[in-house]
Formats: sequence, C-alpha cells, structure tokens
Amino acid sequence: MDKYALFFDIDGTLVSFRTHRIPDSAVGALEQAKARGHRIYIATGRPMAIVNNLGQIEHLIDGYITTNGAYSFVGDETVNINPIKQADAERLLDDALRNDYAVVVSGLKTFGVWNPKDIVRRLFVDELAVDAATMSRRPDMEIEENVLELTPFINAQDEARLMNELPNCQSARWHPAFCDITSRQADKGKALPVMAVHEGFDLRHTMAFGDGGNDISIIRNAGIGVAMGNGLDTLKEVADFVTTSVDDDGIRNALEHYRLI
Repeated sequence: MDKYALFFDIDGTLVSFRTHRIPDSAVGALEQAKARGHRIYIATGRPMAIVNNLGQIEHLIDGYITTNGAYSFVGDETVNINPIKQADAERLLDDALRNDYAVVVSGLKTFGVWNPKDIVRRLFVDELAVDAATMSRRPDMEIEENVLELTPFINAQDEARLMNELPNCQSARWHPAFCDITSRQADKGKALPVMAVHEGFDLRHTMAFGDGGNDISIIRNAGIGVAMGNGLDTLKEVADFVTTSVDDDGIRNALEHYRLI
C-alpha cells in the first residue's frame, strides 16, 4: 500500500462547529492511518496563536501549514513564510479605522485585534472556542515586518472594494462575517508542494480535506481532494470525493473509502 501525506483543515473538517471537538471516529481513524505509515499534517487558516483545539491528535501531527499557507513549519524548522507587504498591512488597518471595522492581525511576533468590536469575541470565542484572553490582545501599534494574515470583519461587497486597493494580496472567505487576507504568494495550495519538497513525498500521494473557500487551492493541488459533506458547494465541485459531514464520521469514511485504513 502506498503511503500518503494527509492534510487536514481544522474548523468544520477535523473539529466540529457543534461540539468544538474532533469526533472520536476521526481520532481513531488518524491513529490507524499513522500506524500504517501515513503522515499527518494540518492545513489551516488559523495562526498558531489560536490553534488550541488539536490536543486529541497533537502527538500524531508531522507538520503544519498555518495562516492559509503564509507560514508552514515542521518542528522548529520553517518550511515557508510569505508575509504581507508592510505598506499593504498599514493601508488595510487605516481603512479599518476610517470605516470602523475590526481586524484580527496575525504575525510571527504579533497577534491581536485591531479596532476591537463585539463581533470578534462573539464569533471567535463563542463560535470557534478560541481562548478569550487571546482574543483580548491588541497588536503592536507599530506593525511588525512579518504580518502573515489580516482578518477584517467585513461583508463580501466591502471585501471586493478593499482588494482593489491591495494588489499584492489575496482574500479567502470561510465565514460570512469575515475574510482572511494574505500575500498573493500565500495559500494552502501553494504551501503544499513546498512542504512536499521539504518532507520528501510525492504530490501524487497527498490527500487534502477541507470544507471552506480557503481550502479550494489545496483540494485542487493535492493528489486526492476530499470535501466534507458540510462543506461549501464551490469546494465540492473541485473535489475528487465528497465524504459525509464532520459530525457524521466524514474523516473516517473517506480514509476507509480510499482504503488507507
């Protein structure tokens, strides 16, 4: 049996939006996959500052693609880093003050909420179970060089306006209330082959799992792309296989379908 490198989004893929936990069936399936020699990687839009929900499988993870591909690492070794240009970061944060919306700022050294609003706490703390103290931080007023991701709480119309002013950036949306903005050089799909070179595996033997718009690039680029049953229709359209939902044993069912466990 060929050995695969398995890449998992977190929210809505590994972790249930309903329970804020990884289903037991998924934990057991990943333990089986690891025992059979497959590698396990995370591919998330979250920065590491708020990756707080993987304790059940942390011992199984070989490496991480974070902040939508802007920063990847294995152990203490950086695999890739693609920050937003400082001028673009400053332009977006100025716009947030002018138009009065909140922005989550994620960097190598800085994490916090710019121009805080109640919606940030409600969505990140109540819906995504991020630690409340973490979401109370404020980023340094002087923006650091390595801002990896900016998450403005704006609708799709304002997102389109803003992106016209940020030609060096791209946007991905996995929640109606906010979007994730990164460098054009950064997305999960671009990070995948860089990780493959670093780790020495064949892209044909990769499988990626996701549910949101920010997973489209990695689902397309992986050897096998799996969309969760609870995922967006636009993601399902580009996937090789649509499994059941995260709460209906979706991870286990897909791995069994491809006979990896």
